[in-house]
Amino acid sequence: MSDADATTVPDAVAINRPRHTGSLSRRMILIAAAWIGVLLTGGGFALDRVLSAAITRNFDDQLEYVLTALIVSSEIGPEGEVIFNRQPADQRFLEPNSGLYWQVSARNREPFPSRSLWDRQLAYGDPHDDRTVHSYDSAQFPDEKLRIVERDVTLPGSKVHWRFQVAGSRDGLDAQIAVLRRTLVRSFLLLALGLLALASLQTLYGLWPLRKVREEIARMRAGRATRVDAGMPREVAPMVEELNALIAHNEVQAEEARRHAGNLAHALKTPLTVIMNAATAQQADLAETVIREARTMRRQVDHHLARARAVGRRGSAHSRAEVWPSLESVERAVGRLYRHVRIDVDGPRDLQVHVERQDLDEMLGNLIENAAKYGGGSVFVTVGAQAGFVEFLVEDDGTGIPEEERVRIFDRGVRLDTGKPGTGLGLAIVRDVAEIYEGTVSLEESEDLGGLLVRLRLPAAS
Repeated sequence: MSDADATTVPDAVAINRPRHTGSLSRRMILIAAAWIGVLLTGGGFALDRVLSAAITRNFDDQLEYVLTALIVSSEIGPEGEVIFNRQPADQRFLEPNSGLYWQVSARNREPFPSRSLWDRQLAYGDPHDDRTVHSYDSAQFPDEKLRIVERDVTLPGSKVHWRFQVAGSRDGLDAQIAVLRRTLVRSFLLLALGLLALASLQTLYGLWPLRKVREEIARMRAGRATRVDAGMPREVAPMVEELNALIAHNEVQAEEARRHAGNLAHALKTPLTVIMNAATAQQADLAETVIREARTMRRQVDHHLARARAVGRRGSAHSRAEVWPSLESVERAVGRLYRHVRIDVDGPRDLQVHVERQDLDEMLGNLIENAAKYGGGSVFVTVGAQAGFVEFLVEDDGTGIPEEERVRIFDRGVRLDTGKPGTGLGLAIVRDVAEIYEGTVSLEESEDLGGLLVRLRLPAAS
């Protein structure tokens, strides 16, 4: 092999390689990861909102309990001030900057703060009438964020609207929420990793039959198997069945090709031997012998080429041909050859067959030409649909063919009328091509014209 040939082989192999569009496993894992991420993010956010609100509500309930206790124990003193007949029991109200505070205030009056506020005061806030408890966050102290619950109350013996406020530092509340969020994040990350691992295992296990199919195909290519015989899941089994059917189809085609090659070689061997012997013996009729045997070889070559074309095209699942255009084309061609013959065609115009157009033209051409050649001047072609097939009836008004000769006439080279030109391959080609497409052809007697009736059935295309 030359250097140029050596460099072209890898290029040819590379051209024949299928184009990859990514990994199925990667696609499935990425889709699972994206979906898991969306669900866990949305679920985690919703759970964080719910639990954070629950912790905050619990914190507010504790402050509200203290606020209610303050309101219940308060009364108006001799000078119109607010006094408590029972001091709050929590010692943090007595410790400066303890993080728990209360204050009673009114507009245009000095507030009454807890000792824990020390030198600070809670802001009165916006003017509003809090007949119910009002909770909110406050940043009025630069070094401490507060959670405040407040309520406006009119005490007995006073017309003043007093605002009772209880405030707690948010440090403890924020610490609880932070612990909660850390726990949620860690838990959901662990859950995400577990789900991704599960999706990966599921993908690996789910796609394992495809790897098994690949191994089986490799075994067939290595010659260790002829079919994919391993058990497959229900979803993969149809693909394996189609693959086995394709292999069987290719084997049938290969066997047909070998058989046709052998038949052709055998058919050509005898004429070549006759020509060789005549040439070696320098016979006087050498030219006639060559012409006669060459004509025989030509008939054989034409016959086997027709079969080879049909076998090569029948594997196409989309092969179909419209019947009426083919009939009209053949009618025009035969009409120009036999101008004295009248050809009538009848039947639906929308029929289609699962046959390549070239093969359909060849079969119809042979049948209609034979009817015109051996008939008495009239040819009638009827086409119709019957039980999944399209049926062609080609009738002529000739002498017909005796019933005992109707089987033998399909043999290659058999001619009942040797007075007219021909090769004797027309009906043989029609039969062989029709059988390749799983059709049939038979000979009968025409009741209307009295001559021969040829019935050709081909699979209909829906």
